[in-house]
Amino acid sequence: MWNPFSKPAMPTAETALPGRTAPVPVPDRHEVLGTPMTGPWPEGAEVLYVAMGCFWGAERIFWQLPGVISTAAGYTGGFTAHPTYEETCTGLTGHTEAVQVVYDPAKVDVETLMKGFWENHDPTQLNGQGNDHGTQYRTAVYPTTAGQLAVVEASRARYQAALTARGFGEITTEVLMFEQAGPWYYAEAHHQQYLHKNPGGYCNHGFCQVAYDRQGTTGVTA
Repeated sequence: MWNPFSKPAMPTAETALPGRTAPVPVPDRHEVLGTPMTGPWPEGAEVLYVAMGCFWGAERIFWQLPGVISTAAGYTGGFTAHPTYEETCTGLTGHTEAVQVVYDPAKVDVETLMKGFWENHDPTQLNGQGNDHGTQYRTAVYPTTAGQLAVVEASRARYQAALTARGFGEITTEVLMFEQAGPWYYAEAHHQQYLHKNPGGYCNHGFCQVAYDRQGTTGVTA
């Protein structure tokens, strides 16, 4: 029987699938936002990488936020170069399904991004989300700047206090600087903005009982 709190069985660099040298083709433009998928990004833009289960629903959460410039589904945190979706789903790449969030910090801050992150999945699950089991669905945040890292770590501590007060378990979210977790590999074209192309498609994301309040007060929404 699957235990959501069990230690995930991660491959090593030696046991992971080898991958390939050529990247997968990526669309030029974002289907919803109309912005570039691979850059270049506007001056002052910042990038944050988040993983919270299946990347279809996760990506939609962030492209809906005002101030987000572009989003993309992909793979990071593992070893296999330019993996396919099917390879990642075996759990033998070491990657987690993730979303690249490019945003304008003058219009949306990291606190707002983290509210979308914490509230819309269960960060106490170590080895999957909902019915999706495996290390490829693990929860993670990979900041690209020291400023992002400070906000993310403070938000984790604040959200843990809220979860604990309501009787929930320990957050398992991996927080590492992106340079330690990368590189990033884009997912295949049909996975990009998947729920825009397939409005009735699978999504296991939604409010997970305990609200995140950037002011430090949290509670259960009725």
